[in-house]
Amino acid sequence: MSWGTELWDQFDNLEKHTQWGIDILEKYIKFVKERTEIELSYAKQLRNLSKKYQPKKNSKEEEEYRYTACKAFLSTLNEMNDYAGQHEVVSENLTSQILAGLARYVQELKQERKSHFHDGRKAQQHIETCWKQLESSKRRFERDCKEADRAQQYFEKMDADINVTKADVEKARQQAQIRHQMAEDSKADYSSILQKFNHEQRDYYHTHIPNIFQKIQEMEERRIVRLGESMKTYAEVDRQVIPIIGKCLDGIVKAAECIDEKTDSQLVIEAYKSGFEPPGDIEFEDYTQPMKRTVSENSLSNSRGDGKAEPKFGGKPKGKLWPFIKKNKGAAPEDFSNLPPEQRRKKLQQKVDELNKEIQKEMDQREAITKMKDVYLKNPQMGDPASLDHKLTEVIQNIDKLRLEAQKFEAWLAEVEGRLPARGEQRRQSGLYDAQPAPAVNNCAQARESSPDGSYTEEQSQESEVKVLATDFDDEFDDEEPLPAIGTCKALYTFDGQNEGTISVVEGETLYVIEEDKGDGWTRIRRNEDEEGYVPTSYVEVYLDKNAKGAKTYI
Repeated sequence: MSWGTELWDQFDNLEKHTQWGIDILEKYIKFVKERTEIELSYAKQLRNLSKKYQPKKNSKEEEEYRYTACKAFLSTLNEMNDYAGQHEVVSENLTSQILAGLARYVQELKQERKSHFHDGRKAQQHIETCWKQLESSKRRFERDCKEADRAQQYFEKMDADINVTKADVEKARQQAQIRHQMAEDSKADYSSILQKFNHEQRDYYHTHIPNIFQKIQEMEERRIVRLGESMKTYAEVDRQVIPIIGKCLDGIVKAAECIDEKTDSQLVIEAYKSGFEPPGDIEFEDYTQPMKRTVSENSLSNSRGDGKAEPKFGGKPKGKLWPFIKKNKGAAPEDFSNLPPEQRRKKLQQKVDELNKEIQKEMDQREAITKMKDVYLKNPQMGDPASLDHKLTEVIQNIDKLRLEAQKFEAWLAEVEGRLPARGEQRRQSGLYDAQPAPAVNNCAQARESSPDGSYTEEQSQESEVKVLATDFDDEFDDEEPLPAIGTCKALYTFDGQNEGTISVVEGETLYVIEEDKGDGWTRIRRNEDEEGYVPTSYVEVYLDKNAKGAKTYI
């Protein structure tokens, strides 16, 4: 099967077909190029998507990724980033293994095709020239034969005419001979050119054209083979990344399998546990007895079950609502005293750990500077030891400063964890917020939402309700007689009462007790007729008057 023998007369069609083959190859190159661009664009979009949903550094979002579901999502984002990388690999391999080689091959193919068809046209022109020469000699031979016939007929006519002179007859005879000789010469020339043309034609159709067409056929077959190899490479490029893409997908599945709903539930407890105890039973307040009543810790508690405030309470309310109406003081206090005890403990522990890390870092730096100074002392040519004194002093000062800061936070942490030393037999071990009034917390639990930092904020409608209750409380409290003192107390520590309803005391100060601790960690005291409020029971040493009304004996 050879184009040279089977398609000897299809030069123009072969030229069109080979050009079509090059067009197909260029079309495939364009297809692969667009595929690489799509892969790069897809990889870029995947990377941007992964980056968009990555948690921001040092933000609250980063804290949310403690949960196993969020960790799985983060793993998914990381795996998708690696997945995008494999699409970039596909694009790079398609470019290097297919596009670059095919682009060069197309140029070489065009040059080879041009050369082959140039040789074919040259052979065509040569045979056409030979054919023209043959036609020319043939026409000349035909013309000379006709001229010889006419000259012979003229001679015969003149020879038969008796009126013609002998000289004219001889002239006609000579002319006929000349024409006959010319015809013989044309015949010989025509015969020679014909033999030459037949030889050239045999070479053209049996040697030159078959050879040229055979080369064109081989060129076209190489093009087809090269296209097939490129398609195989195209598939192999994708196949090579399938195992890695499979690992990425396996990583996503593995991360999803690591999700533990129980662990996440426990983390929610750790994140939002306040440390307060549920409220106890509400004491019965007997308004039939003509006696001065002490403030009941739940007299202002309102039912939140139906989401509506009770229109009026019986009697004059004296509930401890003040400590739980949050006042905006600006920035959060340094000791995190605005947080519930459990959250405060966590924040303090976190701060202590951070300070210890900074101290260790500074100590490592001090050790490094000391070693460098020793090297300078042993080898003065390497540097001046005195040049490090300033830096060493600065690092030592930083260490001292950080240690003082750490001691301060450790003291607060010890206070929260109940590790303060006992002073007096009647003092109960309790932190500032470990013993906040539990009943009031319960009563306001449904009206309060926990903000992300662990502090409390009131819902708008419920805040208005609380404000109304507090206003009624203030109005009625101002009108009634002050509660009688049931004992005295001595401040063991200085307490800065920042929350509404609390009172500030100075260490060593003596004050009156007007309502003792009901188990919530707070004692109500009075400095004078205009100043009274709550202080943590652990901050004061109480001396109760057993004969006073409302005094209780604790065993």
